[in-house]
Amino acid sequence: MITGRPDINQVLSQMREMQSQVRAPNSAVPTVTKNGGEGDGGQAVERADFAEMLKNAVNNVNTLQKESTQLAQSYERGDEGVDLPQVMIGLQKSSVSFEAMTQVRNKLVDAYEKIMNMPI
Repeated sequence: MITGRPDINQVLSQMREMQSQVRAPNSAVPTVTKNGGEGDGGQAVERADFAEMLKNAVNNVNTLQKESTQLAQSYERGDEGVDLPQVMIGLQKSSVSFEAMTQVRNKLVDAYEKIMNMPI
C-alpha cells in the first residue's frame, strides 16, 4: 500500500467541508417576514458580505494553486512522501477551482453589462 497518498474519502470530505464553508455565510442572512421583522425571532444576525465572500474565494483559489505548484516542484525534485497521484489531485483541484472562479467572473461581468445597458 502506498503511504502519503490521499484517500478518495479524504478528498470527498475536504470537498464537503469547503462546500459547507461556502454555504455557512448564506445561512447567516436573516429572512424578513411580511410584517418587516426578521424571521429568526429578532436575533441580531450578521449579513453575508458579498465582497468578503468573493475575496475569500479568490484567496482560496490562490492558495490551491500555490499548494499544487509546491507539490509538483517537490515531486520533480524527488522528495519522499510526494507521489504522482497526490500531485495530480492537487493540480486538478487547482484547475477546477480556477475554472469555477473564471465562470463566476464571467457571470458577474455579464450581469454588470446587462445592468449598464438597461434604459433609465
